[in-house]
Amino acid sequence: MGPKNAPRLRQQLLRWYEGNRRDLPWRRSRDPYAIWVSEIMLQQTRVAAVEERYRAFMARFPTVAALARAAEQEVLALWSGLGYYRRARMLHKAARQVMNDHGGLLPQTVSGLRKLPGIGVYTAAAIASIAHSEAVAVVDGNVERVLCRLAGWDASHTAGKSGLSRRIADLAARLVDPGRSGDFNQAMMELGATVCLPRNPKCLLCPIAAACVTRGEHKTTPRPRMQARDAAYALCVRGAATRTPAVLLEQRPASASVMPGLFELPALPEYDFPSGELAMTVRHAIMQVNYRVRIRRVAEPEVGALTRKGGRRRWVAVADLPRVALTGLARKVLARANLMPGHTESHPVAAQALL
Repeated sequence: MGPKNAPRLRQQLLRWYEGNRRDLPWRRSRDPYAIWVSEIMLQQTRVAAVEERYRAFMARFPTVAALARAAEQEVLALWSGLGYYRRARMLHKAARQVMNDHGGLLPQTVSGLRKLPGIGVYTAAAIASIAHSEAVAVVDGNVERVLCRLAGWDASHTAGKSGLSRRIADLAARLVDPGRSGDFNQAMMELGATVCLPRNPKCLLCPIAAACVTRGEHKTTPRPRMQARDAAYALCVRGAATRTPAVLLEQRPASASVMPGLFELPALPEYDFPSGELAMTVRHAIMQVNYRVRIRRVAEPEVGALTRKGGRRRWVAVADLPRVALTGLARKVLARANLMPGHTESHPVAAQALL
């Protein structure tokens, strides 16, 4: 794909994007803060999962100043369900740095943005190009796939990966539209997300198919195999029949390598227990592990004997749960048990959870 072909490709791609882009909340703003939040949320997370959390997060923290003033636990509570909580902590830390060192204004260039915690090459390029029209290319996994297919490069082997990455970055830089870099970058990402799919790409709908060497017939890096594991947790509710029920939660230690400081249900040492005490079974994926989780109804007097010793425990009023930094699994279970105000999820045994 030489530079002489770039102008036509840009024109075709931008015209397609104007008529086919999804109406996503973060695309309605050129506010660098709003773009920053969306890009951090979208890292390794599906768009469908991000939309609801993004709206809630921006409603509570509409500016960098509002985010910087918040307590970390409040930030994590609104991040609950998105996973990869280090992103939220780094976003919060960077917001405070912006307030302290930059007068509340995000840097406008890639080089300036890279100096903030949690902002790497991709995120910096996205913010700078979309919010400030810096002519830099954004390369995520979707864009990598589009470019490899366009050029006919084999991405299925790890050997020579660094050399391939350099070629991808170079091609992306040559193709980016210097006058509409933000729209072009979003168009490339949109194409990879909706048309140039990892499997069964929709080549007949692709606006730049004529320039593509492979037309979808191209090897990609296989996904790592998912592992399967079992886990079990206790659902202990105090005052279920009253107006002020509370749930017993356990805070993960600050030293934990995964999800430090977040609240979860007390863990059970055994996966198997009497079926009459089963509240629900849920599936939950964390990175490359698929968990099959059984939730056991446990009465308050039995909780000490039946659960595994863990972190600090406390009773949390159901009304306060939306403001607690919950793990994604805890949030899912409590929602299915109809214990998350304003957040219900249909489940055939949810009604049993309070019995």
